[in-house]
Amino acid sequence: MKTDRFDVNLSILFTELDLLERPAAAKAAGFDRVEFWWPFEAAVPAEADVEKFIRAIDDAGVSLVGLNFYGGDLAAGERGVLSDPDRAGQFAANIDVLCEIGERLGCRAFNALYGNRIDGLDPRAQDEAATESLVRAARGVARIGGTVLIEPVSGIPSYPLRTAADGLAVVDRVREAGEVDAVHLLLDLYHLVTNGDDPNSVLDQRPEAIGHVQIADSPGRGEPGTGSIDFAHYFSRLDEVGYTGHIGLEYKPSGASTESFGWIAS
Repeated sequence: MKTDRFDVNLSILFTELDLLERPAAAKAAGFDRVEFWWPFEAAVPAEADVEKFIRAIDDAGVSLVGLNFYGGDLAAGERGVLSDPDRAGQFAANIDVLCEIGERLGCRAFNALYGNRIDGLDPRAQDEAATESLVRAARGVARIGGTVLIEPVSGIPSYPLRTAADGLAVVDRVREAGEVDAVHLLLDLYHLVTNGDDPNSVLDQRPEAIGHVQIADSPGRGEPGTGSIDFAHYFSRLDEVGYTGHIGLEYKPSGASTESFGWIAS
């Protein structure tokens, strides 16, 4: 596994700095590639805020390789809005600005958090709304050669995608419904292992469906070496199945962010 395939998620690392200072800090730490969750409070932020974000990436001399669609209030426990029929319009409005950022910065991988189940609402209605939203998103990012990523998540009981199989079912449903190809699985080793899933199953059976990989150790979501995941095994398997994409470092550092990368050289 080549270490230059790692990118730093700057929504969870370098949070001791202001958001716009983090790309330069990642560059100073030796990384050329970064990713972010949606870095604005609103689905459609002010144009001036978009320009500041793009300039921070450009000025730092790093590449943006991953970006989330607007996912609601993550701090409050929201994990996406696209499956809420009342907020699907909010998600739709986010697509154009996300594509603008992606086109200008060369980013082509976009994570669309599915959204939590809503009390009192038929899950089938949510799934129908999600399919429509994701088809729209896939068609949107396809214009710039991008792909929509579907991510199983841990820690939120009302989030319905917990295993790789859950995520792949959505990938397949959206591809078929919209006759689109630009939908892939986000393989997050931390979330899958935490949920008791076996990442080897998707590596064995559907490696071509993997669009991006993220890592953190489990338990604890710290840097590799703080938990029990055998990363050497999974890095080797990714090489074996021909995965050539980036691997996002999406962990909570046990100390200062700059001191959490020693495992890479070990």
